[in-house]
Amino acid sequence: MAINLQVFADYCQIHVLDEGSETDLGEVWTEQALLDRLGVARDALVIGTEVNVHVAVSVDLLASEPDGDSTEFDHVVEASLHVPSGRLVVMGCTDYLPEAPRFEAPAGWIRVRASRGNLANAFRADIESDETPETTEQLRLQAWPAPPTDPQIIKRWSQPAA
Repeated sequence: MAINLQVFADYCQIHVLDEGSETDLGEVWTEQALLDRLGVARDALVIGTEVNVHVAVSVDLLASEPDGDSTEFDHVVEASLHVPSGRLVVMGCTDYLPEAPRFEAPAGWIRVRASRGNLANAFRADIESDETPETTEQLRLQAWPAPPTDPQIIKRWSQPAA
């Protein structure tokens, strides 16, 4: 069952991390990570967004890998995440960590699929994109137990030309 949140994507990013992570996420923003909208560290991920406002986020912790449905989304990425605490945190990069939403997850390695949608509408509406559901960027996070593997870009979206 998915849990729905509104997360402020300050600096166009959402953080997904182990509750005990002390990773400096500033170090994951390589040129490739910016292109992929995915920064990866051992116990923390950064999902890039198109907007610098609230994003509709759903979090779904699963027992096994879900079926692929990338045709329903604009940009889909996957990465492995080590969650030794068994507590997964989802937050905007400037949110206050002690107050960020937490989710029980299997302790150890999980796979996280980040599927983003409604990107063109959100991009066009820019700072007003979170004012209506029709223009709000959507981010679905699915996580399941899995051994660590390399990050994968399943589907890539590019901003429309100006």
